[in-house]
Amino acid sequence: MHAAVVVFPGSNCDRDLAVAFEAAGAKVSMVWHKDTHLPEGVDIVGIPGGFSYGDYLRCGAIAANSPICRSVAAHAGRGGYVLGICNGFQVLTETGLLPGALLRNAGLKYICRTVSLKVETAQSDFTRCYGAGDLIDIPIAHHDGNYFADAETLARLQGEDRIAFTYAENPNGAVNDIAGILSDNRRVLGMMPHPERAADAGHGGTDGVALFRALAGALTAA
Repeated sequence: MHAAVVVFPGSNCDRDLAVAFEAAGAKVSMVWHKDTHLPEGVDIVGIPGGFSYGDYLRCGAIAANSPICRSVAAHAGRGGYVLGICNGFQVLTETGLLPGALLRNAGLKYICRTVSLKVETAQSDFTRCYGAGDLIDIPIAHHDGNYFADAETLARLQGEDRIAFTYAENPNGAVNDIAGILSDNRRVLGMMPHPERAADAGHGGTDGVALFRALAGALTAA
């Protein structure tokens, strides 16, 4: 598995994501936002958490217009895998690779704690090492994690089994408790919680490991 981790000004979880990919057996390339092309042979692109461009204008909006995001979109269009975490999820909605938007938390406060997530589907290469209905503990750290989409989009996500994770107890007001969603081809995942921060026992938990293990297994078998 060859993973590329995109780095924007303000990214602060890029190294954490790279370490999680490496622990799953991946070769990792760090890619600067001004680069115009992804490295040759990349299987999955990781867009990390943080505060790209200081969250100016709208979270993820400036990053979505960076040169590298055109290559990320092309990669996804070819059926490549993309994982956007926290600010990365915001970037994916701003690029149009995922539907909906991430709004200010309902409580208008930054939230940083571990929460319980429910795995809504195991039918994806990101979630197949979990079981549908499993409860996992994953950290969150965001100010704008309140997922919103219109009724038609929500019905489509539900009907196509594209809701990957929901909050067991909603911390931010996200509609239908949504914490992560899949693209229509199920190869792009955006999620607000940080599985890369739950990939080492020394950090307090390992419930995120299965996500990276699932990806490695899928890409090895491909």
